Amino acid sequence: DIPRKDSQSSSSSKGEDVVTPWDVSAEAATGVDYDKLIVRFGVKKINDDLIDRLERLTGKKAHPMLRRGMFFAHRDFAQILDRYEKKEPFFLYTGRGPSSRSLHLGHLLPFFFTKYLQDALDVPLIIQMTDDEKFIWKDLTVEESKRMTKENMKDIISVGFDPEKTFIFQDFDYMCAPFYENIVKIWKYVTGNQARSIFGFIGEDSMGKAAFPAIEAAPCFASSFPHIFKGRKDIACLIPCGIDQDPYFRMCRDVAHKLGSPKPSLIYNKFLPALQGAQSKMAASDVNSCIYLSDTTKQIKTKINKYAFSGGQPTKEEHMEKGGDCDVDISYQFLTYFLEDDDRLDDIRKKYTKGEMMTGELKAIAIEEITRLITEMQIRRAAISDSVLDLFTSVRPLKYT
Repeated sequence: DIPRKDSQSSSSSKGEDVVTPWDVSAEAATGVDYDKLIVRFGVKKINDDLIDRLERLTGKKAHPMLRRGMFFAHRDFAQILDRYEKKEPFFLYTGRGPSSRSLHLGHLLPFFFTKYLQDALDVPLIIQMTDDEKFIWKDLTVEESKRMTKENMKDIISVGFDPEKTFIFQDFDYMCAPFYENIVKIWKYVTGNQARSIFGFIGEDSMGKAAFPAIEAAPCFASSFPHIFKGRKDIACLIPCGIDQDPYFRMCRDVAHKLGSPKPSLIYNKFLPALQGAQSKMAASDVNSCIYLSDTTKQIKTKINKYAFSGGQPTKEEHMEKGGDCDVDISYQFLTYFLEDDDRLDDIRKKYTKGEMMTGELKAIAIEEITRLITEMQIRRAAISDSVLDLFTSVRPLKYT
């Protein structure tokens, strides 16, 4: 959501996709070329063997987003499964920077998957809300950033996390001594040249921008949370997140051994495309590019009908003859993320590709599924009072083995 120059490690040459923590755009109508991104970022593709092992160890079917390749790459996820198999402790960590008063579906993707991981692996979860980051980058006061963060936290809680195993904090409110010590150590071990190379900072940037990456990296280390992990440094961390966040944690992995802690493991999701097409991701800066948790049934219907890019043909006759293109059709892309039934999804793809299903029919199915998802979350969201929020944000021990 924050436009700026590409970082050297994540930028693309002419004709390639741009994927950085602040900007995502693709050359092709089908979106980011994730196979090329795997090579550029030096991550590993998630294969069937890894998914099969996860299902075998947990006794639970893999999440639809994992089965369908929406979570597509990782760093050391197999080592987390090793720990799970040996009954060695680890925790989940993810987060969000407030960029709007209501989260949109693109923001929520990592949280949907993290909820599955928390349930399947039965481990504690840390959620960092980077209200300080948004104050530094955006035209917001501290008070505005904090208020927006509070609303976003309620959105996240409505995903359904277990309060006995979940600690949510915002940076302005939580910064204990061990947490700050880890930040300072990261500052010491990462040079200014490395930070500029990774993130593309320039001389005109505020000092805070260059300092911030260490704050996002510190929660990777169990020792940052003494009220949960009692000062232990040997507890590993798994981070579900968008692939655009990789530079932060690549930096973190490089210094982990100097902090006496395991390197964080990561599992990466693809971007939920903007309604207008897969060449960009949903962005809070364009309200018509995304579906918000606060959208009404009418707004969801209007946005999908009016803005969702179609892979259909210009006329009914052409569509029946040539069929539609599911690889660029946004309504179908939404269904790959949010429709639970694999057989139904496959049937929709076949019918649309053959021209047996019209674009209007496909959009109607997408409207139905997205409305169902948003409505269910809105019901849970309405029940989240300030006292419930206080439960998740209170500094307390979490349940873990």
